[in-house]
Amino acid sequence: MKIGIRRFAMRSRKVPHVIPGFSLSMGITITFLSLMVLIPLASVVLSASELGFSGLVKAVTGRRVLAGLRISFLCALTAALINAFFGVILAWTLVRYKFPFKRLLDGLIELPFALPTAVAGISLTAIYSSKGAIGAFFERMGFKIAYTSTGIVVALVFITIPFVVRTIQPVLEKLDPQFEEAAVMLGAGRATIFFRIIFPEILPALLAGFGLAFARALGEYGSVVFIAGNAPFKTEIAPLLIMAKLQQFDYNGATAIALVMLAASFAILLAINSTLIYFGKFVKD
Repeated sequence: MKIGIRRFAMRSRKVPHVIPGFSLSMGITITFLSLMVLIPLASVVLSASELGFSGLVKAVTGRRVLAGLRISFLCALTAALINAFFGVILAWTLVRYKFPFKRLLDGLIELPFALPTAVAGISLTAIYSSKGAIGAFFERMGFKIAYTSTGIVVALVFITIPFVVRTIQPVLEKLDPQFEEAAVMLGAGRATIFFRIIFPEILPALLAGFGLAFARALGEYGSVVFIAGNAPFKTEIAPLLIMAKLQQFDYNGATAIALVMLAASFAILLAINSTLIYFGKFVKD
């Protein structure tokens, strides 16, 4: 009887948290996220709901709006795929090889984070326009970069490359080289080692970096408007349409487009996170 009472008392006793002040920390976290994330996003949804379902559909199904959304989605997807490929190569080079000025190159990866997007857009336009060094070379070959969808992709690649590199790089640094050495001793080739040992380890990070790059590119504005040319139905992106409607005091139309982009970004990140959770359970099993 005494043993049972003692066990009940031990179970009912509160276990102290490893980090004190949990209630205060959780309160600050919820308050900060609500003020900075949840309330602003909820305001977009509430503002767009004033249109009603039919008004919302009408606002986002105009020819110009659909063209802008199509350009934004296709260019963002193309840029994310390019960075997913070259991001693995860059991260691999920075982790696996030693060469002069390695730290400088590693620091340059984060330059798009620190550089103002307007400065990036002006710089890219100056280089890739018909009068720029790179743009003039390609234009002589009959391939125009600036003021086309290709220019948009170039700007988005520049802005989003750190997301992929910085998510893959820590995984490669922590990868135990003994697995590769064992595979070499067993007679595996380089391609087999990469696709059977290394690639499954970096795949979750690659998917996370791809999702972040895609979501970031989808809403990019500052670096794109300079190099895009902003021609309706050709190089006009959805964020520019939002700005145009705000300047026309069409707040409902702007929030309707913003709601579509918000829903798309949320769906992309949710799909990526669900894939990562499933992949983690699959590897664990």
